[in-house]
Formats: sequence, structure tokens, C-alpha cells
Amino acid sequence: MPPAASSRRCRAVSEMRIFQIIGILTSLSAAFAYLNHRLLRLPTTIGLMLQSLVLSLILMALLALGVDIARPAQAVLSRIDFDVLLLEGLLSFLLFAGSLFVQMDQLLDVKFDIALFSVVGVLISSALIGGVLLWGSILLGLGVRPLYAFLFGALISPTDPVAVLPTLRRLGVPKRTDAQIAGEALFNDGVGIVLFLSLLSLARGSGELDAADALLLFLRSGCGGVLFGTILGWAGYFIMKSVDDYQLEILVTLALVSGGYSLALSVGVSGPLAMVMAGLLIGGRGRERAMSPRTRENLDRFWELVEEMLNSILFTLIGLEVLVISGALTSVHLVTALLAIPVVLLARYLSVLAVGALLRLRTPFSWGSAWIMTWGGLRGGISIALALSLPPVPERSVLLFATYVVVVFSILVQGSTLRRLVPKKHPRP
Repeated sequence: MPPAASSRRCRAVSEMRIFQIIGILTSLSAAFAYLNHRLLRLPTTIGLMLQSLVLSLILMALLALGVDIARPAQAVLSRIDFDVLLLEGLLSFLLFAGSLFVQMDQLLDVKFDIALFSVVGVLISSALIGGVLLWGSILLGLGVRPLYAFLFGALISPTDPVAVLPTLRRLGVPKRTDAQIAGEALFNDGVGIVLFLSLLSLARGSGELDAADALLLFLRSGCGGVLFGTILGWAGYFIMKSVDDYQLEILVTLALVSGGYSLALSVGVSGPLAMVMAGLLIGGRGRERAMSPRTRENLDRFWELVEEMLNSILFTLIGLEVLVISGALTSVHLVTALLAIPVVLLARYLSVLAVGALLRLRTPFSWGSAWIMTWGGLRGGISIALALSLPPVPERSVLLFATYVVVVFSILVQGSTLRRLVPKKHPRP
């Protein structure tokens, strides 16, 4: 294609409005979902991400052969701030919908386990990943500086509830292990994000890392988010208890998510944790005592549809993001990415074993559960969003590509094979 024609096409794409971009993503998601339903029959998130990734690779191959068809797609995707779209938009609805269907009484039974996995487990995993990546960087000459090696550890260690929860619902995981994995995925983002932001402040040259400042950030963001979400959940509960109109009650939950998340971000507390707490309260006490059977049925159907629709768009977009983040790949990118997969899995396994050893002092912990928690600790869009927020330094493209490869492996390989591990380690009664 002549350069002038290609330039005109890219300029036309850059003038597309956000509504048109959403329309393209929704249409692609629907087409992939249809093909998956009729042909592939994979779990929806895995099927959609696989198809969008294959489409991206085909476009990149055509571009390498001189067929300039990928650039318009790259221009569309470059207009989407993935980290902003996820962390300040989709995540609020997905976390609320996910926590809405989690049994709160099961989480309370393993609350001590969840606290250990969410805090101690993430810290151990982050330290191990950062240390091994730094050692590998020195040994192989990858050029990753110490601070950025540990930044990678912080952003890739937390498991992603958006990826984990839909997968867990399809499996016959024992209730206790299911609650441990789900609870950890819902709450460990707060620890990982606080650790990431603390290290990022150092990377941006804002001064020495102060333990007191880090603790204050954790208390304000993490504990403040839990408190804020609890208040939101109780407010929604009392409003819904005072009426019996499922349309109004669904509207109340939408207001809790959209308005509550925006308010949480504006006052400096963790919006994700606030949505988790609000969803747990509405889905637990609210479902039992504030909803009529008709409201319960309609509200569940509504939020199941919202979760399915947004997950479809999100995982389609993750597959397409390779067009934006691939850039000019070098041997350093490929070696770092290939090193990252086993390092992340090993660090996850060792951190689970360490926490499991602590748990065995007071409650039973099956070593078979450690395998399931390791392989079921999926990474997703949150890790990519955090990687995209890294400053424009030489390590950014390398760590971003490594993050993307780990996420793709996590969802496509771990997510699709987890069901084979569950019967083997935990035979169903």
C-alpha cells in the first residue's frame, strides 16, 4: 500500500470516537464468542482471548510480509489507555459482580488464611521474583536494574480475581481451597498495588522509601478501602431493604459501583477493595434479608450478564494488546519473558508452601492444595495495567512484554488445564 494511502487510513482511524472503538470491540467480542460457542467450545474468557491473540499474530505476520493491514488496528488500540480503562472503569464492575457471587460465610471461615496469603504470600513472591530476575539479569546481561526487577515482582505476584473467579466456578475445587483462592484473589491486589506504588515512587525519583509512609499508604488505601466499601454495602443494604422493586434495586447497585468507585478514588482509598466489600455485603446479607425472590433472581441475572459482557470485551482486548506492546522485539525481550514464566510459577509455589507451613500450626493445610493454588493463581489484566503505568525507561518494554507473556500463559495454559489437576489432587466425593 502506498505510504500516503496508509497515512490517510491511520489518520482516519485516529479521528474515531470512543463510542466507535467500543462498538468495534463489542462486535469482535460477540463474533469471537459465537465462534467459540459453535466451534472451539472453550471456557469463554479463554476462547475469546485465544482468538483475539491469533488474529493479532496473523496481522503482525501480514505486516512483516509487507501487507500493511495491522497499522489501522494498532492506531485504534493505541487510543485506548488500557490501564485507565481497566483500573478506573471496568475493574469496579467486574470486582463487584465477582464478589457478589462469593459465599461470604465461606470466606469468614478462612479469613486468617486469606490474610496470610494476601499479605505474606505476596511479599514473599515479590521478593523471590525480583531477586531471581535480578540474578538472571546479571548472569545473562539483560540489563534490568534492581528496582525494576522488584517492581516486576510486585506487579506480577497478586493473582487476578477477574481471571480467577470465573475459572473457579467451573471446577470441583473443595470448598476450603476454593474460598482460599477466591478470597486471596479478591484481597491481595491491595497489598500488591501498595508495594508497587511504593517502589514506583522510588523509580520516579521522589526520594527515599520511608517505611512509615508505606505503612500509612497501606492503611489509607487498603484499610480505608475496606471501611469505605463496608459503609457503601450497608447503605445499599438499607436502601434495598426499604423497597421491593427489582428495577430500582438494580439501579441502586449500579450507583454503588459507579458512584462509589469514583468517590473512593477521589478520597484516596482503594476502589477495588471497596467494591469487593460492597459486593460481599450485598451478595451475602443483602441477598438473604433485603431482596425478594424476584429481585434476587433478576439482580443475579443482570450482574451475570454484566460480568460476562465486560469479561468478553476485556479478554478480547488483552489478546489484541500484543499489537501495541510487541514493538521491536529483541533477544532480551524474549529471554526475559521465557525466564519469567517458570520464575513466577516457582515463586508462587514457594510462597504458598511458606504460608501453608504457617497455617499448619493451627489448621489443616493439604499439600495437594498447594499445587491447585499455584496453578490456579491466574494473572490477568491488572498486571498488564500496572506494567503499562511504568515510567518510560529502558526496562519498560522488556517488563511489559514479560508481563504480557506471563498473563497469556496463565490464562491460556493454566486456566485451560486446571480442571485436570483438580480431580487428580482432590478427587470429588
